[in-house]
Amino acid sequence: MGLFKKKKQPERTPEPEKKSPLDEMDPLIRPGGVFMVQLLMKERCETPSLERMTEVMERHIGKVEVGQPLKQTADAMKNITLFAAMDHIAKFSNGEAPVQVSVMPCDTFHPETIDEMRRSQMWDCLQDRDRILSECKYCVFANDILTGALDPLERANLDMDYLEALLELFPTCEAVYSLNTGKLVLADVIRSKTVSGLDRFIRYIVNARFFNIDGTDDDHIVDTLGMSLLYMEDLQYHFHSMDPNWVVMHAYNIAAYVLENCRPIKDGDTIDGVTDGNIDQNLQWKCHFEDAIVQPGRPVLDIHMGQYAAGNR
Repeated sequence: MGLFKKKKQPERTPEPEKKSPLDEMDPLIRPGGVFMVQLLMKERCETPSLERMTEVMERHIGKVEVGQPLKQTADAMKNITLFAAMDHIAKFSNGEAPVQVSVMPCDTFHPETIDEMRRSQMWDCLQDRDRILSECKYCVFANDILTGALDPLERANLDMDYLEALLELFPTCEAVYSLNTGKLVLADVIRSKTVSGLDRFIRYIVNARFFNIDGTDDDHIVDTLGMSLLYMEDLQYHFHSMDPNWVVMHAYNIAAYVLENCRPIKDGDTIDGVTDGNIDQNLQWKCHFEDAIVQPGRPVLDIHMGQYAAGNR
């Protein structure tokens, strides 16, 4: 009886790792992601002394301890200044740690990296935009670390306290550019402190954008960027026949309401609409989760504006 050779089994191709939707999302708008800003200035500046930075930080964000960059930090990052915010503790399943904020040394600013789409949505200082982006040759980059683990209200206030500390430390800063949302705000507007509390995050970081829809006579989109940093959905309006300024105002008001009350709007909820530019409790607009029409790709809370709604729902 002959022997049969055992067939060699074909090698199995390893199955590709399954990616979550978060892996596909732009890291700048990933829920709970890193808060990142650039302080823009005309002339190169020196980093303040550690004593001065510590004093200013503690006045704004509470007790701090100076941290050390990780050993594997790239050479370009070794001069980073880290502060552990001891009054703000991030809690994890395996322990807890104070969150941190960091400040990089002043470096060259590269406005050419800001594309036309982002430039077109700098509504808060549109008249000063070109001057700022052409005159400001230098910037200081700053970000937070681990703050995604904080309560959203605590994080929003901490990041804004941190921003105010930065503007005190760097008095020659002309404007603040949010890498998360593309928002550009004059530094003196923030220094004026006409906005306080949680409203600062809405005013200085969340960006309500406006787009005309090609191929239509009167269809527009208003959406927001920035709420995802606090694990809240951004808003989207697809509409016609209404003053876009009213819609932008509505978006900022709803974002502020959601943040202040820490009340994420649920799929199917209704919210007050707008009549003649004013919030109207008698007019209810329904909300549904959808994919964003305009990049970056992300889930948004789409607000159906009743008779003003555009597109197929």
